[in-house]
Amino acid sequence: MPHLNLEYSGNLRELNIDTLLLRLNQALAGSGQFPDEADIKSRAQAFGQFRLGTAPGERAFAHVRLAILSGRSAEVKRQLSASLLEVLREAIPEQPGLDIQLCVEVLDIDREPYAKARLPG
Repeated sequence: MPHLNLEYSGNLRELNIDTLLLRLNQALAGSGQFPDEADIKSRAQAFGQFRLGTAPGERAFAHVRLAILSGRSAEVKRQLSASLLEVLREAIPEQPGLDIQLCVEVLDIDREPYAKARLPG
């Protein structure tokens, strides 16, 4: 915990995913909400088949889904969402002729049934 999933449209071709995931992880680590940086798990998936809306024209998206253990205030969740959105804005510049949507959602993981094990390396 936390778990960060980045989904993005495959037409964001110049996106450096490794750097973006690192920057997203750094934003989470810097928030002060997650004491052990090794607990931050992120992954990304590109979609070659997608559609945004119904109008013609080239469109793209990047969507971050952050799942965290329940119990944090709405204000903390807003701060996390805003910091992750800022990372997306910095990493994905405007591109002429391409309408790009950037989104972040923060979801609660129910603490009671959540289980985790860490195997020493």
